[in-house]
Amino acid sequence: MRTRIKICGVTRPEDALAAAEAGADAIGLVFHAASPRAVDAAMAGRIIDRLPPLVAAVGLFMDAPRSRVAAVLDQVPLDLLQFHGNESADYCESFHRRYIKSVGMAGGDAFAVAAAHPEASALLLDGHAPGDAGGSGQTFDWGSMLPDTHRIIVAGGLRADNVAAAIKTIEPWGVDCSSGVESAPGIKDRRQVAAFCQEVYRVKGNAGQ
Repeated sequence: MRTRIKICGVTRPEDALAAAEAGADAIGLVFHAASPRAVDAAMAGRIIDRLPPLVAAVGLFMDAPRSRVAAVLDQVPLDLLQFHGNESADYCESFHRRYIKSVGMAGGDAFAVAAAHPEASALLLDGHAPGDAGGSGQTFDWGSMLPDTHRIIVAGGLRADNVAAAIKTIEPWGVDCSSGVESAPGIKDRRQVAAFCQEVYRVKGNAGQ
């Protein structure tokens, strides 16, 4: 199976389209106001309107009140939810949507998070400390022991020049890139996005799929 690609922190419709055209399987929309990549429901809707078929829209939340998530879901046709804080399994499952649970690998315990979230569609392993926001550009030790009970998505500091090493070391279900393909926070660089996607597809096991 080829490695799936998610380009996160998309803030403009043209960047979503560029990611899709480069071969991304999903884009991430950040609904965490403190992030420089945050979007509101209106902009998220405009971004999703530009997505071609078969490209998923993932909504990222961090310790948001249930009412906030519900309000976004009422307005934005998200395909998956991504929870980046200290959300419990009961909270994550209460929206009756498939969800991704993130793990801050700088001190976080992926095995504990996997055990606490057995219904998560995937664990997203990021390089920051637990409780911090993503998009920091920090990597983690890809040689760490990781749980095999969840599909793994690798994030944190990925770029075109290191994503092949991450894929070969972890053999994840997917990779997630945000700051590594930007000219400024939230502004994706079309050439960097294309280079990142091309490198993922180049890695052994991805070509031609």
